[in-house]
Amino acid sequence: MTMVRQTKQRAAVIEVLQAARSHPDAAWIHAQVRNNLPSVSLGTVYRTLDALVRDGVVVTLERAGQATRYDYRHTGDHHHHAVCRSCGKIFDVEAVEWPQLSAAALPAGFQVTDVRLEFMGLCPECQPGTPPAP
Repeated sequence: MTMVRQTKQRAAVIEVLQAARSHPDAAWIHAQVRNNLPSVSLGTVYRTLDALVRDGVVVTLERAGQATRYDYRHTGDHHHHAVCRSCGKIFDVEAVEWPQLSAAALPAGFQVTDVRLEFMGLCPECQPGTPPAP
């Protein structure tokens, strides 16, 4: 893993992602970064996010037909996600010990560097028969 060169734009993107309470897309991140760096372009934000993903600082959450969402990886924080198929909300799920896959299930010589688990379903607000939240 190569370290991303620190620039004021990268620092601003990381600051926005660290403070985000959701899993934002690049347009939202760009709007937030512009509060402190009005001249930053959307292209710069995309390039910065790509570099942070390559460096393992940020992970992407991708859904067909939707904008890519980004999740900052806090040091020591490892979590999974639950995604609502109806409204698209993404929820953090605390990582717990899962039974390990048999080594025979992986290609010979495959070295695991990360595991991502996503639970797909319906959030409580989108389940049939659930009254809408106030």
